[in-house]
Amino acid sequence: MKWRIRSELAVILAVVILYLEGCSSWPLGEGSSAAQEAAEERHIIDYAVARVYPALVRIHVVTAEAYDGRLRKYESAGSGVIISKQGHVITNHHVAGKARRLVCRLPEGEEIEATLVGSDPLSDIAVLQLDPEQCSQRDKALPVAVFGDSDRVRVGDTVLAMGSPASISQSVTKGIVSNTIMIIPAFSWPFSFELDGEQVGSLVPWIAHDARISGGSSGGPLVNLDGEIVGINEIQMGLSGAIPANFARAVAEELMAAGEVTRGWTGLECQPRLKNSQIDGGVLVSGVIEGSPAAEAGIRPGDVIRAFDGFAVDARIREDLPAFNRLLASTYVGKKVEVVVVREGEERTFSLTVDPAERAEGEDVEVRSWGITAKDFTLMSSLERKRPDKDGVLVDSVRPGGPSGEAKPPLQRDDVLLEVAGRPVRSTAELREISQELSEGEDEPVAALVGFERNGEKLLTVVKIGREPPEERPILSKKAWLSVATQVLTSDLAKALGLEGTPGVRVTQVYPGLSAEKAGLQVGDVLLKIDGETIDAVHREDVEVFRAMVRQYKIGSEVTFDVVRDGEQMKLAAGLEEPPTPSPELKRYEDPNFELTIRDLSFWDRLSGKLGEGEQGVRIDRVEHAGWAALAHVAIGDVLLAVDGVPTPDVDSAEALLKGAAEAQRDGVTFFVRRGIHTMYLELEPNWDDGGR
Repeated sequence: MKWRIRSELAVILAVVILYLEGCSSWPLGEGSSAAQEAAEERHIIDYAVARVYPALVRIHVVTAEAYDGRLRKYESAGSGVIISKQGHVITNHHVAGKARRLVCRLPEGEEIEATLVGSDPLSDIAVLQLDPEQCSQRDKALPVAVFGDSDRVRVGDTVLAMGSPASISQSVTKGIVSNTIMIIPAFSWPFSFELDGEQVGSLVPWIAHDARISGGSSGGPLVNLDGEIVGINEIQMGLSGAIPANFARAVAEELMAAGEVTRGWTGLECQPRLKNSQIDGGVLVSGVIEGSPAAEAGIRPGDVIRAFDGFAVDARIREDLPAFNRLLASTYVGKKVEVVVVREGEERTFSLTVDPAERAEGEDVEVRSWGITAKDFTLMSSLERKRPDKDGVLVDSVRPGGPSGEAKPPLQRDDVLLEVAGRPVRSTAELREISQELSEGEDEPVAALVGFERNGEKLLTVVKIGREPPEERPILSKKAWLSVATQVLTSDLAKALGLEGTPGVRVTQVYPGLSAEKAGLQVGDVLLKIDGETIDAVHREDVEVFRAMVRQYKIGSEVTFDVVRDGEQMKLAAGLEEPPTPSPELKRYEDPNFELTIRDLSFWDRLSGKLGEGEQGVRIDRVEHAGWAALAHVAIGDVLLAVDGVPTPDVDSAEALLKGAAEAQRDGVTFFVRRGIHTMYLELEPNWDDGGR
């Protein structure tokens, strides 16, 4: 029995040894099979990545958004992928649709500027084009990714999400398709994902997947294991969501061809049939826009559409609606179509002619002479506000303290400007034109009578438009000054220094090269009297006592101080000087193109920055939030030493250089600045096509 047990143990031991040695002929070699499957999967993924990854781009975007009466610029990032040999890049509208500057970074690190070819907020698709002149290897073809058929995507398919999450280098995540008809959850529909007034997701459901995406991944491709684009990643709702490739490709091709997408508009607003509906099949009309083709045709809310332009239609649940909406939008403009509906149990046929669809909202325009951002009306925005036509200018935001904000009554968001100085205003272009004519040749702002509408009321106000007057800076009278800093000799401090009960001030700093230093005053000296008059400073709040005594003298006077130094008393004579020119009185220049203000360096700037007398420059005194200087990380307090390598010793020289750069419309302007003990080069890249702004 013992022998038998030993024999069985020996067999088991032999099996373990052979397994550990990797004997491939042993019948229990399941580990080898798993390794082989893993290697095959790795090979498949490598193949898919190799086909798309070289065409993946990280997009750095400078975008403009209306805020407080300005089109403020912001930096953001997204992803995209090259889809043509000509360098076209597909991405999201919410990434690049309002871009003022676009720079695409390829996986190997090359950065290429791009232009916006076209953008479509309803589909959230935008197309850019890389500048071929900036490619380091112009003779080498750009890598291009190809589209696959998104209709063939199935739940459970392995997919790869490619992009630049958090704006880091291009990355790849893996997951599976979770759902091919993901829509906005019912509890938040229909107002959960809106871009420029358009309901994104109304035309097509998303491909849901669990490959991780995050901020910065938007616009990146969703790729199948054949290395084909099957979606454009867009949203994160627990699951990631991608725009199906077939739809995205069609939109991109139209943008590349025409710069915009043309869609049909009927004025129909529809929803799935009610649960208690007795009608088998069809789409319920929930609303008809007044004055629309559908309204003129006689279609009413409550009708159930059974057929549109010869196509049978049905929407039992919300997931069925995008296909119907897509049918309406894809119908040719000007086409006369028949609509078959069921009304009160009877089938009826109506005929309508499809109109062109306009964007839901106009683009933001900055009118700086008014201190506002504004929009032109579109068909839908005028209908939303129940206006008779599209005439007028819609105020979008107002700058606090600006001309419109200071009017009485002040203009507000959603006011509609109707006339200026007795002239009708139908658009933002007319508003700018009239404003320019009124302020032409005027040095002061021009008071203009403005007619506007607010909540149905027709109101009047007066807005002072035109060039704003320079800020008034009162000239301060010059008083005598001693070139030292002091602290009050408090009772505690006096006792500690062996001067108990003695009022006065203690010297804490002696400014170099000036009269106090030349007179021999030192840090630590205690000043008790001026020309025999006691310096009656005992409490911390007596800080102004000494300064007031000095200011009573004329500039250039010589006074004698009673001084205690290291326990010994002495008298020192020192001259009183003209104080350094205060910052508000120094020359300054506000540059509208780079959106910053500079001024000459003050005595205190040099002192705090420990700048030598030989070091010349100008101080950055103001940086417009989200302006071109701010985007280049220019900071208040920086000392501008040079522009494009040319020194800027004073405001006049710096102003000339900045204006020269604007006139030449240089692609980039380099600032050399000092920040504390550090110096650095900062690159400013204004968009001259947008007026520098």
